[in-house]
Amino acid sequence: MIKDMIEATDFRDAMALLPTAVNLITTNGPSGTHGFTASAVCSVTDTPPTLLVCMNQAARSHRHFVDNKVLSVNVLGAQHEHLSNAFASKLSSDERFEQGVWTELVTGAPILKDALVSFDCEIEHIQEVGTHSVLMCRVVAIKPPESPSGQDESLVYFNRAYHYVGQVELV
Repeated sequence: MIKDMIEATDFRDAMALLPTAVNLITTNGPSGTHGFTASAVCSVTDTPPTLLVCMNQAARSHRHFVDNKVLSVNVLGAQHEHLSNAFASKLSSDERFEQGVWTELVTGAPILKDALVSFDCEIEHIQEVGTHSVLMCRVVAIKPPESPSGQDESLVYFNRAYHYVGQVELV
């Protein structure tokens, strides 16, 4: 078996060069309303529609996501940089959710009203890998974009800074 030969700092530095979408992951249920900023989100399959969300087990809201068994993935646009920072900060849950306008779909997990798109999910499986939990989430509802496609820029994180991807059409 190959021993761990890559230092954690080297891995983090390399991963900083992988551009990722910025998302707010939220939950609501018996354990309360909570949320965090995440870039480790990806599609697993479309049959059934499933997303993978990675969450640090040391995060203060980790237990709440596990207990509630539901979450939403809210894909952020360029206008949401302040929300990304708020949900990555030490603000309380109440203070974080005061920052945006929220609604809900099927599961009751908070859906950001003006997100580029939101996925409402049930957590079907949790796998612990190192310091993180990998949440396998079945999508039960989708809130499509409020504006026509092509008019929003996506918020991405690359080289430890925010960037915007997409083209704004000027009319």
